[in-house]
Amino acid sequence: MIKALIPLLAISSFASLAEGTEALTVDRSLSNQLHLSFPNDRNIKPKESDFKIINYVLMSNEQGERWSVITLTNTSSGNRMLEHHHLMALFADGQRRSPLEYKLHFEGNETQSITVSFGESKFPILNLYSSQDL
Repeated sequence: MIKALIPLLAISSFASLAEGTEALTVDRSLSNQLHLSFPNDRNIKPKESDFKIINYVLMSNEQGERWSVITLTNTSSGNRMLEHHHLMALFADGQRRSPLEYKLHFEGNETQSITVSFGESKFPILNLYSSQDL
């Protein structure tokens, strides 16, 4: 009897661990032509930079984690360091938030992709932008 319970306990504990790790799914993308006009009373915007967003893919999971794969170009001919405060997300409740802290080195005129987390929110991300995109 005990020999039969050991495999069942192992399977059930593995299943409970698997439930705690929710995979990210790609969110439906919105048209770049979409005009949003949330008030920005505190004038929250990304820090000035030489980075231009080429494209991005928004992702989330059932726990409300918000992530994005972003492709950016350093529009300067010199080396630059991309930091979290150079990017901003607009959420469906009008909140603006930079991603969690990170740094990425770019050569002059280089294009790279990066995956960043915007933390948790019950509202989806509607748009991403840098100071070059304003």
